[in-house]
Formats: sequence, C-alpha cells, structure tokens
Amino acid sequence: MNHLLFRIADFLSRPPGFYFVIAAMVVSTALVPFGLTSVITYALSVAAIVITSVVLIQGYRDTAAIHAKLDEIIVSLRETRNEVVGLEHEEPEHIAAAVERLEEEANEQDAVGRETAT
Repeated sequence: MNHLLFRIADFLSRPPGFYFVIAAMVVSTALVPFGLTSVITYALSVAAIVITSVVLIQGYRDTAAIHAKLDEIIVSLRETRNEVVGLEHEEPEHIAAAVERLEEEANEQDAVGRETAT
C-alpha cells in the first residue's frame, strides 16, 4: 500500500497530476446540469481529502530525505557534533532548546570572528 501511495503522491506533485485534477474538475462541473450535484460534491470532497493526504505523504517523504542528507553531512564532517543527528524525532521543546543553544553558539562564534578580523 505504501508503494502505491508514494506513486500517487509523486504523480500528483508533478504537472501531469495537476492537469489530471483540473480535468476531473471540468468533467465534474459538466455533469452538474444532469442532476448529479450531490454525487459530484461528495466525490470532490473525498478527492480533496485524498489529495491532501497524498500531499502530506509527499511532504513527509521529502522531509525525511532532507533529514537523512543533513545527518550524512553532519556525520561526515569531523568538526561537527553528532548530537543534532535525529533531533527531528525529539519533543518540540527539546528541539526549540537545541535551536536556541545552536543560535547562541553561532552568534558567539560570529562575535569572536569579528573581533579577530579587526
């Protein structure tokens, strides 16, 4: 099932998927004069829920891939600290505290860099 959902997400996230959705909308609108308004409304509502879910799946997939790539960079660089690898799996408060700590360290390093340059 996952493979099918990822394929649908991939299709709908590209221009042909957009054209498919537009065509479905045009066909649905053309059927309204034939008294199928409630059926069309129901079908479009279900389609909107499915498409939203598929977009969320695609976003999760992209985000997971980006995290994996960033983790690879962190691990491969000798100067980095590996404590931030997997941070995306922590509680929001822990992530916010880590980001705040990293920003403070970056600001301190920037200040030291400016002092050495002058």
